[in-house]
Amino acid sequence: MKRLIYILFSLIPFIGYTQLNWYKSSPLDYMWKNVGNPGFSPGETRFPCLAFSPSGAPYVAFQDFADTLKATVMRFDGSNWVVVGTEGISAYWAYYISLAFSPSDGKPYIAYQDYGNDSKATVMKFDGTNWVNVGNVGFSSEDARFLNLSFSLSGDPYVAFQDVGFIGQGKAIVMKFNGTSWLIVGLADFSAGEIEFPCLAFGPSDSMPYIAYKDFGNSKKVTVMKFDGINWVNVGLVGFSAGEVDDLSLAFSPSGEPYVAYEDWGNSSKATVMKFDGINWINVGNPGFSLENAYFESIAFNPSGEPYVAYGDVARLGAATVMKFDGINWVYVGTPGFSEGNLYDTRLAFNLSGQPYVAYCDGGNSYHISVMKYDSVFIGINEHNESGLSVYPNPTSKSLSIDFKNLSSNLTKIEIEDLKGIRVFETQICGRKIVLDVENYPSGIYLVKIKTQCSIWIGKFCKD
Repeated sequence: MKRLIYILFSLIPFIGYTQLNWYKSSPLDYMWKNVGNPGFSPGETRFPCLAFSPSGAPYVAFQDFADTLKATVMRFDGSNWVVVGTEGISAYWAYYISLAFSPSDGKPYIAYQDYGNDSKATVMKFDGTNWVNVGNVGFSSEDARFLNLSFSLSGDPYVAFQDVGFIGQGKAIVMKFNGTSWLIVGLADFSAGEIEFPCLAFGPSDSMPYIAYKDFGNSKKVTVMKFDGINWVNVGLVGFSAGEVDDLSLAFSPSGEPYVAYEDWGNSSKATVMKFDGINWINVGNPGFSLENAYFESIAFNPSGEPYVAYGDVARLGAATVMKFDGINWVYVGTPGFSEGNLYDTRLAFNLSGQPYVAYCDGGNSYHISVMKYDSVFIGINEHNESGLSVYPNPTSKSLSIDFKNLSSNLTKIEIEDLKGIRVFETQICGRKIVLDVENYPSGIYLVKIKTQCSIWIGKFCKD
């Protein structure tokens, strides 16, 4: 087998459900684990957002019940979640919060419905010391709902939202900041009718802004439009979904194809993903691929171009589930329903190493915000090993040394499993090191389990 990647093993102590909440029961689903403490926000939250800084640090923004429903942003410093600037950065209540990083200066920006400014749109950025307004506060002409913030490839901030009021009548509007003022992109209120769940993204091939939304002017189905430099034009047919939709999410594949994920009322409120092939919108795999109802869908692509979807899984009492499309079918990423309890809203994003992260308002932790990541044997290879166990050489073609002299002295057994959970080796531990002949093992990834009476240490290695 061609050597695809060097796998640096990572080790996970397991002491039981009561002490490590992220451990689950199947052979591989211990891979979903909390980033920092679960439920780390000061209080209950809504409108969670997740984005990665250019340096790779995960950031979250949310409506902070502990600070009178204002907006708060936190980042993970490698050990803990810490507040960026101060808590409660908005002047008053903040709704429909959206978080993104500028490709120009690398600063985090948030957009939100600003209750302190007549429920209009406001955008702020963190300048390294303070959160400052980007242009005027409350810059929209009317009430702005369902805000979505995105940056053009040249670094200009854009926001899309539902333009509520006598003039807007709930239609779609997109605005951009030109360095001084917020300007309308094309015509205001360009959709056929009222909209919900507007999602804004830029096409990597044509650099144009695209917007997907629930289109009340077309039976509440999905419509996608793009700005061609002069006008907003339809991308394929309007209202192309099988039925009414909710919780819409838009993302571009690395090759430049737009994908949408949504709760599909035309398929029993299950999750559906469609993509535009240049002519038509077509299903990606089976429509309605989730086991039962799915809500709060969020779609993102891993570096190799596979689409992943996170959602609240009614089949698992509303807990978080992530699935990916392997080219033929939608398959689970780890164990479905991996969060501690039901969730409110989800956001999915990939870090620089290609690991999927999910942020959500965590019903298992009083709806404080939680973030989990999937640490599979194929990804997260740049994480540091801080245990006393060594597996080397890694990868290997003939022999494998497993050195556990720095672990606890009550070790009892060592097991090796392949990725199907099939045990290929097992022995009692005598001494503090073992050397195995793995030359006849099929090429692939293997898990090494070091057991005591009350804990398990798990590593991994690659057989060439």
